[in-house]
Amino acid sequence: MNSMHPADGPAPRPGDPTGTGLDERLRAVALGDAEAFAEVYDALSGPVFGLVREVVRDPAQSEEVMQEVMIELWRTAARFDPAKGSARTWALTLAHRRAVDRVRSEQSQHRREQRAAALNPEVPYDTVAEQVESRLERRQVRRCMGTLTQLQRESVTLAYYGGLTYREVSERLSLPLGTVKTRLRDGLIRLRDCLGVTA
Repeated sequence: MNSMHPADGPAPRPGDPTGTGLDERLRAVALGDAEAFAEVYDALSGPVFGLVREVVRDPAQSEEVMQEVMIELWRTAARFDPAKGSARTWALTLAHRRAVDRVRSEQSQHRREQRAAALNPEVPYDTVAEQVESRLERRQVRRCMGTLTQLQRESVTLAYYGGLTYREVSERLSLPLGTVKTRLRDGLIRLRDCLGVTA
């Protein structure tokens, strides 16, 4: 591998696209040479990713930006002018520009979200929806409980809200266990029908 500066020394061997060889490959890319682009990609994707990662920090976003830069190289290879610098320098300039744009875009998005949150310090929609739904359910349950007989209502309240067993409900109401079970069953059927619950 040639360890000289890209601008120095002879062109690398074929299949070793660095320095002038890479410039040649990029000119071939401009003519639509996909094989040349594969070599350019292999030679530059690492350095491009490294530079982008330093600016963007986030690995996933750095990967995205690196891919964007490589696509831009493919699409705009005809604009490459070796008189203004090497292919590597050009690629890294594009990479730096895109990385900075990504950071600015993320910061801008973050500021917009902060401003929106400051202007609308509301509880998130999901929480509001849950609270409304819970309130409506409680109201509907109360209304349906009102359709039960007093004994059914007492039995259901003690068993399902008080956490008592059927036997404890029976003892609390001084009623036979069979009667309590019947009242509870009838009360729950009526509640189910009132609430529109399908079995």
